[in-house]
Amino acid sequence: MPDRPSEERGPLIRPVHGIFHRPGMRPTRGLLRTAVLAAALAGAAACGGNPKGVPIRVTVPPRAGLATAADSLAAHGIIGSTAMFKLYGRVNGGGKGIKPGIYEFRRGDAFADIVRRLERGDVVKIRWVIPEGWTLPQVAARLAKQTGLPPDSVLRVLADPTAPAKYGVPGPTLEGYLYPATYVYPLGTPLPKLIGAMTDRYRAAWTPAMRAKLAESGMSERDAVALASIVEKEAKVWTERPVISAVYHNRLTVGMRLQADPTVQYALGRHTARLLYGEIRDVAGNPYNTYTHAGLPPGPIASPSKGAIEAALNPSADDYLYFVARSNGTHVFTRSLAEHNTAKLAAKRETAAAAQATPP
Repeated sequence: MPDRPSEERGPLIRPVHGIFHRPGMRPTRGLLRTAVLAAALAGAAACGGNPKGVPIRVTVPPRAGLATAADSLAAHGIIGSTAMFKLYGRVNGGGKGIKPGIYEFRRGDAFADIVRRLERGDVVKIRWVIPEGWTLPQVAARLAKQTGLPPDSVLRVLADPTAPAKYGVPGPTLEGYLYPATYVYPLGTPLPKLIGAMTDRYRAAWTPAMRAKLAESGMSERDAVALASIVEKEAKVWTERPVISAVYHNRLTVGMRLQADPTVQYALGRHTARLLYGEIRDVAGNPYNTYTHAGLPPGPIASPSKGAIEAALNPSADDYLYFVARSNGTHVFTRSLAEHNTAKLAAKRETAAAAQATPP
C-alpha cells in the first residue's frame, strides 16, 4: 500500500498562476493562450480613461467596421494602438453595429466609451433656426453654413423649378415651403435630406381642419401660401394677422390690386425701410409687383408660419381696405382712401416725433 502523502509534500494539486494542474505537468497551449489573452484584455481595458485636449472630429464612413474605425481613430491620435482597440472591441462583442457619421473624441478617451458612442451613433449634431418670413437667399445662406457648400450653389438648388415636384410642394420654387422652425441634424447630413426635413415640416403644419378650410376658400394651396407669406411679412404684431388677411381678401373680392409693399421688395431683391414710387416703377414688369399686377403673385415671397397660413385661410370679418404702419409696429386700418391718407399723415407725424424723442 503506497505511503500517504506527508504534510511536507503538500497536496497533489497545486495552484500555478491561478490555473490548477498536477505537479510536474506543463501548462497546455490553450492555457497559455488564455493567460496571454487575459493579460492583453487587462491592458486594453486600462487603455484610455484620461481624456486630454480639445475634441477632435473623426469621420466614420458608411458600412465601416471596427478595423476602419480604429484606423481613423489612430490617425487622429485618439488611440495609440489599433491592435489593442480591435482586440478590446472583439472580445467585448463591440464594434458590430458601428454607425457612420462625424464624431468628436479626445485623446485618451477610454476604449469602452469610444466603442459605446460608435455603436449608439453619438455623432456631432448641428442646430439651426429658420425664422418666420425668411426668403430663399436667407435660407440658402443658413444651409450653406451647415453643409459647407457655397451659398450660390445652395440657392440654385432651392430656386430650381423642378425641385417642388421632387419634394411634393406646389412651387413655383421652394420659396415658401422651407418651413420656419428649429432643426437638429447630424453634422454632414446631405443637403437634399435637410431640404426634405424642411418641406416635411411644412406639410405637417397643415392640419385636416386647415385642408378643409382651403377647400372651402376656393384658393389653391399655392395661392394660400402666397397670401400667407405677404401677411407674414406685413404683420409685426401677430394678433393683427387675421385683420391684414381680411384687407387683402377684401381687395381681391372688389377687384383692387393688393399693393403690398413686401411683394415689390421681393421683386427688387432687397428690403427697403421706405418704398419709393421710383422703385415700384423699376420693377413694374415683374409679376410679383402687386402694384402693377392684379391678383396674388405667382408664388410665395417668404416662408410663412402656421399662424400666417391660418390667418390667410381665416381672415377676420372686418371690411377694411387699407392699412398703414405705425412707428410701434402696429397698423391703423381704414375703409376709404380719404381715411387712409389721413392715417398716413398721422403716422408720419408720429414717426417724426418718435425720432426727435430718441437720444442721438
